[in-house]
Amino acid sequence: MSFENFYQVIAAVKELPPCRLCVAAASEEAVLEAVRDSRKEGLVDFILIGPEERIWRQAMTVSLNLQGIEVIDEPDPIQATQRAVREVAAGRADILMKGMVNSSDFLRAVLNPEDGMRRDRILSHLAIYEVPGYYRLIYMTDGGLNVSPNLEQKKAITQNAVEFLQAVGLDQPKVAFLTANEKVDPKMPSTVDAQALKEMAPQAFPGAIVDGPTPLDIAVSLEAALHKGIDSPIAGKADLLMVPNIEAGNLLGKAIIYFAGGRMGGLVLGASRPVILTSRNEPPMGKMASIALAAYSIARNR
Repeated sequence: MSFENFYQVIAAVKELPPCRLCVAAASEEAVLEAVRDSRKEGLVDFILIGPEERIWRQAMTVSLNLQGIEVIDEPDPIQATQRAVREVAAGRADILMKGMVNSSDFLRAVLNPEDGMRRDRILSHLAIYEVPGYYRLIYMTDGGLNVSPNLEQKKAITQNAVEFLQAVGLDQPKVAFLTANEKVDPKMPSTVDAQALKEMAPQAFPGAIVDGPTPLDIAVSLEAALHKGIDSPIAGKADLLMVPNIEAGNLLGKAIIYFAGGRMGGLVLGASRPVILTSRNEPPMGKMASIALAAYSIARNR
């Protein structure tokens, strides 16, 4: 299923049995605003772990009614994160979300080999964008975690994203391995990697339809492909934009938000359960969209 906007995702989640989300170090007003809005929509059930008195005080500030929400008192943010990870790893919650804790400490707890959420997979970031004027949501990886991935890492990052897209109903996701042009050029390593990823696709990304090297305009505009005479199975229809490095992803993502007025949700993939790692300045709607997409992937595939 291809969603046109975040509201469609939220509506779809409301039709499914609720799962449970655990917030690590939950004493952050922006996070609690997202909890408030998600609860109003009936998206998920919550466990909040952090300094209980401060959580109650901040909940009053953002008009969040904590009745029926489990709050576990743990003042130390690292200890709260470790407890939250254990809750998810043990199956008492389905989704992990970062609150007021340093990102490196948060990810360290996720990757803890003893009681974390580690799998035999690289962690990677999947961004989901709602772009004004564009006819559906579009996904991008990895503009948030892996700085300059090699070919094997790009393969693993793509596998993470393809599996998630299939989990949310895109049985044959169309993947564009983005580069500056469509020609393979040894002086431009990203084009060499893109061709290699395309060649390994039948075994590495079963069910996906891929192409690369692919410029951005070809991936999102059929008109551009026709104008350039490029015949591609994903021309103008790419679901997933696989960027060559974090700089390209960061620039593209911020251009969507600040020039095009887009909205973003985001997930960390590769752990045993979806992980929501949003920035502090991300608005509540972006956080709620991340929650909705994570919940949809869990509830739909139970």
